[in-house]
Amino acid sequence: MAAIRTLLKVLEYSKSETVQELRYCLQNAIDAMRSTENPVTAIASGSELFLRFITLATLDTPSFAECKGIMLHRGKMFYEKLVAARGKVAKVAAHFIKDGSKILTHSKSRVVLQAMKEAVESNKIFEVYVTCSSPDNSGEEMYENLTKLGLSCTLILDSAMGYVMEQVDMVMVGAEGVAESGGVINKVGTYTMAMCAKEVKKPFYVLTESFKFSRIYPLNQVDLPNEFKYTASTLKKDLQKEHPLVDYTPPHYISLLFTDLGILTPSAVSDELIKLYL
Repeated sequence: MAAIRTLLKVLEYSKSETVQELRYCLQNAIDAMRSTENPVTAIASGSELFLRFITLATLDTPSFAECKGIMLHRGKMFYEKLVAARGKVAKVAAHFIKDGSKILTHSKSRVVLQAMKEAVESNKIFEVYVTCSSPDNSGEEMYENLTKLGLSCTLILDSAMGYVMEQVDMVMVGAEGVAESGGVINKVGTYTMAMCAKEVKKPFYVLTESFKFSRIYPLNQVDLPNEFKYTASTLKKDLQKEHPLVDYTPPHYISLLFTDLGILTPSAVSDELIKLYL
């Protein structure tokens, strides 16, 4: 969402005099954001959709000024949809959390936190297990946020996910990106958790906004673009000796995806992507 706000500011203050020049200016801004130390999976997919959404306005406009005004209006509409998306996902997913449930989640996810907050506000009582999520231990922040909601929450080692899996009723994770196949790109360790869940027949749910849908089709971990797996500074090093930040979970490990477009099976993602880019 910060990336889209940035693009809106670039669009608003750009001195460009043609649509092509303006698009080039926006692309430069996207490239600059993708070269930062932040995870770029969602930036890549969200920015691509943003460009697609606003440039539809270039048709049938008599002047560039009018065209730019329409593009800015559409950009603001796009951002408002993004802001509302997390709440929609949370409301859909919260219905699947039942009284007495035990849920396992991985790392830190704002949308998973929002869904659990919705469930708490509906007076549901449940327990949550959160992985520490090495190497940055982002799960500790998730644990603190869940504890503040008054939930019974347990912080576990990443290596203990198999041990607690048979005790839980479901797994709920977020996503940094969703591939065209319906597989997800998320914090490293998600793939391991999905395999454990499949082995003991526990449902594996992914909570994600549709702007994270990406037109990529990785077949395995190696197929995942390096810019998604490493920070910009790490890409300059010997990647054989570096630890990836994310991994790819194939679609057959995923039970359902809760999105702002509704509840989807992994196979439905490609159809939704086609609609998004029409």
